[in-house]
Amino acid sequence: MNTPPLFPLQPVRDPAPMLARFLHQWGGRDDLWIFGYASLIWRPDFDFAESRRAKVHGWHRALKMWSRINRGTPECPGLVFALLSGGSCHGVVYRVPRHDVPEIMATLWLREMVTGVYDPRWLRCSTAKGSVQALAFTLSRRSPNFTGELSLARYQQIFADSRGRYGSTHDYARQTLESLQSHGISDAALDRLLKLAQQEQAKLASARPPD
Repeated sequence: MNTPPLFPLQPVRDPAPMLARFLHQWGGRDDLWIFGYASLIWRPDFDFAESRRAKVHGWHRALKMWSRINRGTPECPGLVFALLSGGSCHGVVYRVPRHDVPEIMATLWLREMVTGVYDPRWLRCSTAKGSVQALAFTLSRRSPNFTGELSLARYQQIFADSRGRYGSTHDYARQTLESLQSHGISDAALDRLLKLAQQEQAKLASARPPD
């Protein structure tokens, strides 16, 4: 599926009971770990006591989630990263002190779960100081926000045209790659995608007649 359906931006699920269920699972006895794999790395927007590089097995980062507000519009959807099943993913885990969790999670839920599209999961994250169990926002391939496979031409079009309230899809992807690199994390697929898109943009620019 390459073309997202146009539909009103209604919640996929009610996020409130999902937050209540998550807090019940956490239990309140220990500090909480949160796994960031994209914008949570370069813009976590919450205070934390500790951060570590981390690796998750069984899930991978993919630029395959439609964004109709933050990085695009309903008429010209953009993309954001999703955590999809299969493979592995390097990112960052954050430790939130136990007493700060209710307030921070309420704010984080408004950011990540406003439409209830993610499936919050507890994932085992490997770090240099041992493994931790962390909250991660994953996406089902059955979600209406999952793009399916996209052609390079479609990525190039989205990078060139899609912008939302927080900026363009291209800037979002570039910021994610730069932030990963600043943590010593490589993402060859993203690096290659951005370079191919930049090469195509350069070709188009050189083909334009001079003013």
